[in-house]
Amino acid sequence: MEVRRLGRVAYQEAWSLQNRLADSRRAGIEPDTLILLEHPHTYTIGRSGTREHVFLTEDELAVRGITCLEVDRGGDVTYHGPGQLVGYPIVDLGPRPEVGFYLRNLEGCLIDVLADFGIGAGRLAGYTGVWIADRKIAAIGVKVSQGVTTHGFALNVATDLSLFTHILPCGIADKGVTSMAVELGHAPAMRDVEDAVVAHFSERVILPGTLAAHVA
Repeated sequence: MEVRRLGRVAYQEAWSLQNRLADSRRAGIEPDTLILLEHPHTYTIGRSGTREHVFLTEDELAVRGITCLEVDRGGDVTYHGPGQLVGYPIVDLGPRPEVGFYLRNLEGCLIDVLADFGIGAGRLAGYTGVWIADRKIAAIGVKVSQGVTTHGFALNVATDLSLFTHILPCGIADKGVTSMAVELGHAPAMRDVEDAVVAHFSERVILPGTLAAHVA
């Protein structure tokens, strides 16, 4: 698996890169790849989302320097920004992709990562993502086309959680959000979190194109 750590990248630039890598993966040119990065302030609206779940006008978004985009991942509205580790796996799931199984493996990877830092997190019945009680610490939204994945996960490391107040996060009205910094009382180094993600992602996804045989 190739890992690309890109630092801070505009959302549209990263989206274009994902699509190029996905095309190359389908053609057998590129290996499975995990992209790790941060974005500038961005709201994205997934396939099941609506602009009504972003509460700011275009002028208000512009004043705050926030980009708002409709994208082709699953899910509703979410926030991306500094202090949030975003992962985009470009992975071949094979001719009969089990998307639900893939999602559970992504969740498991992030649960393992958080455990490394002493944070007890888990799944919440009926919802995608990683949770601490009723507070989401990592959002997941993916696209699978011709067996190859794009989009992925967003883990709140030291994210400014006030930015979530301007949206209906993931379309869920009665749940909160949290971050590693809030749960720990300090922000871990982003590089350390990246390293943990790489290690546990490699455990959860067996290459080439075959998912790990467990979900825990």
